[in-house]
Amino acid sequence: MSLLIKNARHLEAPVDLLVRHGKIVTMTPAGHHAYDSREVFDAKGLVLMPSCIDAHVHLREPGFEYKEDIASGLEAAARGGFGAVMCMANTKPVNDTASITRAMLDSARKSHPNGPRLHPIAAATVGLKGEEMAPLAELKEAGCVAISNDGRPLENAELVRRIMEYGADLDLVLIDHCEDPHLAKGWRMHEGVTSGLLGVKGQPAAGEANQAMRDIMLAEYLGVPVHIAHVSAALTVDCIAWGKARGVKVTAETCPHYLLLDETALEGYNTQAKVSPPLRTAADREALRRAVKNGTIDILATDHAPHAAHEKEGTLDDAMCGFTGLDLAVSLTWGLVAEGVLTEADVHRLWSRRPAEIFNLPCNGFTPGDPADFFLLDPDETWVPGPENLYSKSCNTPFLGQPLRGRVKHHWIDGMQLF
Repeated sequence: MSLLIKNARHLEAPVDLLVRHGKIVTMTPAGHHAYDSREVFDAKGLVLMPSCIDAHVHLREPGFEYKEDIASGLEAAARGGFGAVMCMANTKPVNDTASITRAMLDSARKSHPNGPRLHPIAAATVGLKGEEMAPLAELKEAGCVAISNDGRPLENAELVRRIMEYGADLDLVLIDHCEDPHLAKGWRMHEGVTSGLLGVKGQPAAGEANQAMRDIMLAEYLGVPVHIAHVSAALTVDCIAWGKARGVKVTAETCPHYLLLDETALEGYNTQAKVSPPLRTAADREALRRAVKNGTIDILATDHAPHAAHEKEGTLDDAMCGFTGLDLAVSLTWGLVAEGVLTEADVHRLWSRRPAEIFNLPCNGFTPGDPADFFLLDPDETWVPGPENLYSKSCNTPFLGQPLRGRVKHHWIDGMQLF
């Protein structure tokens, strides 16, 4: 019932952490605890981090279990340091009815009764077709924590308005995939120098920024929140900064791959680097790094999008968009800490505190009474991701086979050790 983590490193300082009945009791400088504990874990050399919250994952169940299912996705989340994940509605059938939401939650309880926690995201429209608002009240009651039309852009501004208004009444934030569906229709990558050299249809950054600005202006007019998904472009960052300066309730996310890669990753027609929105320029990447550091972009999310191997093979035209990320995100982010782009405190903010604030979820700030959700990271371990050491069913990632620094070694949720 009680646990003492001793000699861990937290925000560059050695600490002891006392846990009882699944809650944080106290954190003290190492060696200064005044409590006996039934179980003691010596974490010398390891970094103590709060469990992460991923606000954007695709778990594929129901309907596409050959890519991923809830059991395998949550196992990847646990091993990757995530205590909670929010799963998108692009399943088959779509999560636009309470019965689908309840089935998802039931599957999570059966496969991972001790966590990670699953938080379904309601479809914004029936069937994700963008024509009719889904029954949001019913979905909220069943357990949904946010709304999204996932990767299908919402074209009808009046419908977006109604979704944002009704969602706000239910304390459900709209998470919007911002893309002009008519601008560069049929794109395969970012429209720029590399797309020109490859002779591949590209998508300009203006298509993302255009819809983001529409959402921001609607949010200002209505006085309600909106969340911009997986920001990929500097121009979109400018739109978000403009909105925040005006007091608009706009929040935003980006993904580790947009902070680490650019359009040149698609050279040689590399299908593993095909993602939506696309990897953009080195200048966009640098702008995103600045935005996560200064808070213009509030959180990081994986946009974990598993696909079967054959779906990423073949031509760039035919390959599916998306990367897996739950297994790798903490290691990729720790690489940015080692590079000096982010600090350990930034990681806590981007992966834990701010997602919890935006979506009204519990999180561990290591204060008394907080849920004892935390993991221990070996900051110096170098490892090479491959099919043999990833827990997702899929491993469609451009980081496959590349050495990564930092690895999650142990994880506790509600004070219970998962591994």
